[in-house]
Amino acid sequence: MGREHQPVPACTLCVLRHSHGTTPTAWIHRPWHRLICPRHQQAAPDPRLHTPLHVGVVPELIAAHQGHQRLKRHPRAVTAWTTAHAITTRWHDHQQHAAPRWHHRLHQLIAANPRLNQPGTASATLLARELVTYPETVTLALTLTALPRPTRPHEAHTTTHGAACDALALIANRLGLDTLTPTTGDPLTAYLTRTRP
Repeated sequence: MGREHQPVPACTLCVLRHSHGTTPTAWIHRPWHRLICPRHQQAAPDPRLHTPLHVGVVPELIAAHQGHQRLKRHPRAVTAWTTAHAITTRWHDHQQHAAPRWHHRLHQLIAANPRLNQPGTASATLLARELVTYPETVTLALTLTALPRPTRPHEAHTTTHGAACDALALIANRLGLDTLTPTTGDPLTAYLTRTRP
């Protein structure tokens, strides 16, 4: 079972409220569309964390949560989310595209959650990766749902170079990047050159 299917700590303040103050700790199987508790500004992006992280110091995470809730209403939401998550995870791990932004966000999270840097735990980079990339993942997923779909059977095998360039320009614009030039092995390239479900 992958880590994304393992239970993670629930928001401590929500648990206290639901348990009438008897316990602050509970583990949940988080739905794909809910990374953050917007009311209490807590999130547990990784099952290796034993308590949620405080995320209020990074306002764009709360804004991303709102976009994530809009995304879940789209008929292709799960596919777009899964694809966007794979793409931003790859970019993060290869230090591509939004790396300076992600470094800054990680430092903000560490400052608010010093236990991220405690010895004996996984690296803060891994523990917070999903939060660090969250705004871009949501934006990318929303953008992928806006891309046109091929309508004729003969279009199912190829996407024109021009259409891929237009899509890259749109994605770069929405992500606030000057340009976006993915490498051959980039999952975004694979996505843009095949039929979208």
